[in-house]
Amino acid sequence: QSLLCHLLSSSKWESNEAETSAFISTLGYTSAEYYCHLVKNMVFSLVAELRGNQFSGLNIQGRVSASCVNAVSLFCLPLITLPDLTPLLESLLLYHGGTSKEILSSEFLEAVNEAFIKKKISLPESAVFSLWLRHLPSIEKATLYVLEQLVSTPLNSLEEVASVIKDSLLPQAASHPAIFRIVNGIFKNVLLETDGTSEVMTIIQVFTQLFLTALQNENKQNKFPLKAYFPYHHQPLVTALFKRPFELPTTHWSQHLKHISDMLKALVEDSNISSLTDLLDIWFLVARFGEWLDIAAEQLLKAPVEPDALLWLLAFYYCPQNENQQRTQTLVEAQAVYNHLRRLFSCTVLSVKDLEAAVHSVTDIKQCCNQHLITHLLTNFLLFSSGGHMIAQEFIYHITETTDRSKEVCSLLTRTAYRINQNGEENQRTVKLLNELLQKLTPKV
Repeated sequence: QSLLCHLLSSSKWESNEAETSAFISTLGYTSAEYYCHLVKNMVFSLVAELRGNQFSGLNIQGRVSASCVNAVSLFCLPLITLPDLTPLLESLLLYHGGTSKEILSSEFLEAVNEAFIKKKISLPESAVFSLWLRHLPSIEKATLYVLEQLVSTPLNSLEEVASVIKDSLLPQAASHPAIFRIVNGIFKNVLLETDGTSEVMTIIQVFTQLFLTALQNENKQNKFPLKAYFPYHHQPLVTALFKRPFELPTTHWSQHLKHISDMLKALVEDSNISSLTDLLDIWFLVARFGEWLDIAAEQLLKAPVEPDALLWLLAFYYCPQNENQQRTQTLVEAQAVYNHLRRLFSCTVLSVKDLEAAVHSVTDIKQCCNQHLITHLLTNFLLFSSGGHMIAQEFIYHITETTDRSKEVCSLLTRTAYRINQNGEENQRTVKLLNELLQKLTPKV
């Protein structure tokens, strides 16, 4: 019956619908079953031809002409979303034919990518990675699509953001340096075009964490050196940033951050850093590993640390374009607020008035970037000090209402909640406070 169906599909019977229907009925098939079998047989035949005849031991892949493969890819265009066609799509995407020239039609590659990123089809990771490596406009479109999806759709937590990013397969695909550098370039351009908005920066930082996880899960035999991902950066700094916080004891975090800060300071103050572009490249390298920056702000308040290096690190993050004299002034102002908060950190009972001096620092300082740094310190003080817990809601409300920093504070709280959920290192009181603050702030954002 299957053989007759196959023969019938290419015979004169196909042009006579009445006779074809009668013949199909005689075979014991309905029209729907016949065409379903026809498609499956056709797909099976084409896949076998592309992959080589495994049963006879003959590899006929070399016999398939480039023009034939190109024609098959064009034939697939109107059928891309047909589930039965998936094995053929996979075989085409993984087929190269021993030539450096692309043999699949660009229309086919674009259509498959469009269907995949919009979840109209499901493909194995290997096929998706092959698609993006052989057609770079597809990885660009996939990256921009995910960014647009995350920015335009309200998400309640970074867990949801992480789920969308991971589901896109971008972090996993970025394990290949060629794909990583393209995605990295797009992120950098989008961040600059949006003036460093906290939403985009947070998305980039979550992507980086997922990318590092995917990289660690890669087979060691297929791993690329770190230099392949950041070929033009100071490699000891790259190595230090690539180290995940959970890979180190918490007692070593401050030391590791000081090491990062010292290397970064030496690079920034190097006379060879002559252009703003070079400076921004260094800044973007550090900024995408934002988990370490958030930990630096926490360590300043929670641990007995020498503050100079960590304050310098945060000052560079928030004020990268500052000259030495400006950065010195930034550090003086940040140090004053830090000292004020450290004196109050051990107090179990506080009032809002006790923090008014720090609030005035935030509102009176002319440098906008330093206002962000101090807001970061204040927010952490409220989360991690016993007295801060008591006045957190009232004080956060005061900051967001008087300085219009709802999005900034909400981003800080969201990142902290995500990190605590991932690592489980904080007490339940802090977790409860975070959830309460986020519930109140989210409608305002």
